[in-house]
Amino acid sequence: MFTTLPKDYLQFSNWTWEQFQPFAEDLVSRQITTANVSAWLTDWSDLSCVLSEIYQRSWVATTVNTADKKAKHRFIVFLDGIHQQSKIVDQQCKEKLLASGLVPQGMQIPIKHMSAEAEIYRESNLPLLSIEQKLNTEYDEIIGEQTVTFEGKEHTVTQLRPYYQRQDRPLREQVWRLGMQRQLADREKINNLWVRMLENRGQIAVNAELPNYRDYIWKTYHRFDYTPQDCTNFHAAIEQEVVPVVRQIHEKRRLRMGVEYLRPWDITVDPLGREALKPYQSVRELEEKASTIFHCVDPQLGGYFDLMRRKDLLDLENRKGKAPGAYCTSFDAVKLPFIFENAVGIHDDVQTILHESGHAFHVFETAHLPYRHQLDVGMEMAEVASMAMELLAGPYLPASQGGFYSHKDAARARIEHLESLLLFWPYMAVVDAFQHWVYDNYSAAIEPANCDTKWSELWQRFMVGVDYSGLDDNVMTGWQRKMHIFQVPFYYVEYGLAQLGAMQIWRNARNDQAGAVAAYRRALALGCTVPLPELYETAEVKFAFDADTLGAMVRLSEDVIQELELIE
Repeated sequence: MFTTLPKDYLQFSNWTWEQFQPFAEDLVSRQITTANVSAWLTDWSDLSCVLSEIYQRSWVATTVNTADKKAKHRFIVFLDGIHQQSKIVDQQCKEKLLASGLVPQGMQIPIKHMSAEAEIYRESNLPLLSIEQKLNTEYDEIIGEQTVTFEGKEHTVTQLRPYYQRQDRPLREQVWRLGMQRQLADREKINNLWVRMLENRGQIAVNAELPNYRDYIWKTYHRFDYTPQDCTNFHAAIEQEVVPVVRQIHEKRRLRMGVEYLRPWDITVDPLGREALKPYQSVRELEEKASTIFHCVDPQLGGYFDLMRRKDLLDLENRKGKAPGAYCTSFDAVKLPFIFENAVGIHDDVQTILHESGHAFHVFETAHLPYRHQLDVGMEMAEVASMAMELLAGPYLPASQGGFYSHKDAARARIEHLESLLLFWPYMAVVDAFQHWVYDNYSAAIEPANCDTKWSELWQRFMVGVDYSGLDDNVMTGWQRKMHIFQVPFYYVEYGLAQLGAMQIWRNARNDQAGAVAAYRRALALGCTVPLPELYETAEVKFAFDADTLGAMVRLSEDVIQELELIE
């Protein structure tokens, strides 16, 4: 289809909808038959890939420099122009394919997705979805501008993280409070943004004729294989199996540190008084050693990462004006991933590049699939790709394997990682349970003070072992600092479910590394051509919410931590 397009079609700033309109009109007007459905679907896929890539590149530009007003303007122009029109054409094409009753090979699950999307599609929601994207950008701007001056130097709040690993406890507290004070200064600004977001989401649900926004998101995210009640059951399993272990982890830390109470500025410092791990001196070194590790895990995966380096598909270093967090996105037309990170020289940066590279490998493994619609993998599997890679890479952290550390420091890093996974599940439960409450109690949640109260209640239920006395404002506003709640609502339980799947892959790899990696790659390569439980089965693991499966992985983690402590 796109042989007539100029070679510079990805120079997104030069495009208007009128330049795509002939291709869109051809798709909508063409008759679909058994003989031509594959060709028609290929043309639709090609158009979708190009428009998706223009969207992603324009959005990426707003995150690599939140102060770039031209990039923001280009993104808004795209949202208001091309993006809205493309959504209309997408819907027309979905309706056309669904009406035909034809199901091309490998399209059973994507067509099931389309059916759900068709149910909730309303043209009246298109401008509201664009507003949602603009509000997301506004959240990035608020966070991106949060800087403090410490020791005569301006720091982003993210750049304060290395100080939390210093052995000087009063210094850690001082810096922690400084960062929190800066974040609290935006409390009302974020509250106002929240009210606008919730009003917009509430209207989206009304327009889609659904009882609440959660029902809308459930269909949007194609959650066919589990229910909100399954999430509630998962929260209960975490409370039963993980929370007591987390209490023990924190108590062990408190005793090692010799403090009366464990405070929030004590939870990332080394409890035995050792200086923070310093895995690399430059971002180039971070990339080089990550490459070596990936080659150890699997030569093909290492080759994927090297290709990303050569094609400048990594933006890893933290700087002022850069959006917070980390992500991997895909440029669908060229079938390549892009990784964004905020590296500041600490071990978390290593874990982040391992994690986001897992997502990138997923992009590479699905590149063979003929239709873009087969790439819409649920995050429940997408996060298996990333979290499993963190665990599969763990044995190769020692410098003797080309990694970052001595054997002792590598053991220490792996202990920290495994403990962080256990610590994550209760926090995930807080975030997910909070969001269920928000959209079950819309009229209450639109009042930010009620959100503060509910967040505090959930924090007390799940986040045990750390003393937050005197820090009530910091605790209750924690929901404001969780980007997912604002920008990708309900996208968080996937991390917890995927972590359970990833740990099972890791368990398998402890017995057969090559076999586990091969199964992992086979599952990734399926994209979304089979149901979610079957993706997990292909990876030779179980899609689960139950206490027994969760408890088995908790006990495995505890056992491995004990093994590593003998090296540490």
